[in-house]
Amino acid sequence: MFLNREISAMLNVAIVGASGYTGLELIRLLDRHPGVVISCVTSEQSAGKRISDIFPTLRGRCDLVLEPLNPSAIAARADLIFTALPHQAAMKVVPDFLAAGKKVVDLSADYRLHDPAVYGAWYEPHLNPELLPEAVFGLPELRRETIRKARLVANPGCYPTSVILGLKPLLENALIDITAIIADSKSGTSGAGRSAKVDSLYCEVNDSFKAYGVGGAHRHTPEIEQELSELAGQPVTITFTPHLVPMDRGILSTIYATPNRPVTTEELVSLYADTYKDEPFVRPLPKGQFPSTAFVRGSNFCDIGITLDSRTNRIVVVSAIDNLVKGASGQAIQNMNLICGFPETSGLEGLAIFP
Repeated sequence: MFLNREISAMLNVAIVGASGYTGLELIRLLDRHPGVVISCVTSEQSAGKRISDIFPTLRGRCDLVLEPLNPSAIAARADLIFTALPHQAAMKVVPDFLAAGKKVVDLSADYRLHDPAVYGAWYEPHLNPELLPEAVFGLPELRRETIRKARLVANPGCYPTSVILGLKPLLENALIDITAIIADSKSGTSGAGRSAKVDSLYCEVNDSFKAYGVGGAHRHTPEIEQELSELAGQPVTITFTPHLVPMDRGILSTIYATPNRPVTTEELVSLYADTYKDEPFVRPLPKGQFPSTAFVRGSNFCDIGITLDSRTNRIVVVSAIDNLVKGASGQAIQNMNLICGFPETSGLEGLAIFP
C-alpha cells in the first residue's frame, strides 16, 4: 500500500491491466495525488507477483500484489476503475463495473467512437454498443462539464489528443479549409505498448525513423475525424500519417491547414492564447517558438506553436505531448478528477523531466 495514507479517507481506485506502460504511469502519477489510494491492481500474465517486482521504480511506494481480473472482487474494493486493457478486452468487463455502480475511465479505444458501425469497420463488432451513446470522449478541453457528470469516460488516444488540441481554435472559428488538413505525427516507442513485438525491438527502432499506417490506415484516424467534425460542425476528413522515432516517449504533431481568409501569424498566436488562456495543461507558445517533446516529458502539458507560412499561404501548427501522460494516464487522472470532484490538476502538477 502507499505510505502514510488512510484508505478510509481516500477514493479507492483499481487499475485493471496494471503491468503495461499506462498502468505504471497511472501508479506513478497517483502516488502524488492527495485524495486517492490504489486498492487493487490486476494483470493476467503477472498475477501473484508484486507490482514493484515488475517495475522496481515502485519499491516502497506501491508494493501491491497483482491479481487476476475478477470484476466482482474489484468492484467490491474500488469506487472508480481505470481499465488499461487492450482494445476489445475492455468492453468485456466495463459493463460489469458499471452494473456494480462504479465509475470507469477506459484507456482503450472501445468506447471512443460513437458509431458502432465505424468501430466495427476499424476493429471488430462491438459487444455492448448500447453503452456508446453515454460514453463521453474524455478530452477535458472539449467536454469538461459533460465529463463531470459521466459514469463512463473514453480516454482519448495519444495521437488524437495532439491533433485535436492543435486544431481546435482553427475549427471552432471556421478559419481553415476543412478539406485540406494534413497531420504528420511522430511518436516514441512506448506508444506501441510493452508486449514483445519485432517492430519495437531495439535493433529495429534504433537509428531508424519510419512511417506506418500510411494512407489513412491507422486506427486513430476515425477518432480524430469524429472529434474534428464535431468542432467544425460538418464532416472533416484529414490526411493523417504517424511515424515511429527512436525515443522512449513523446509525440510531436505537425499539422498543415489552408486559411479560408487572410490571416497573420500575430492573429493566430493571439487566437491560441485566448482559446487556451484558462486551460491548466495547454500552453500556447509565443510567436516564433515551437514545442519540443523534451519540454513536456513526464508532464501532463500540451505545448502548441503556430505560424503562417506566407510563401505557401499555409498555417503550420506544432503540438507536443508526452504520449503516456497527456496522451494516456495523465489525461485519465484529469478525467477522474473531474468525475470525482477533485481539483482538475490534483496529482498532475509536476513539471517535465529535463534533461
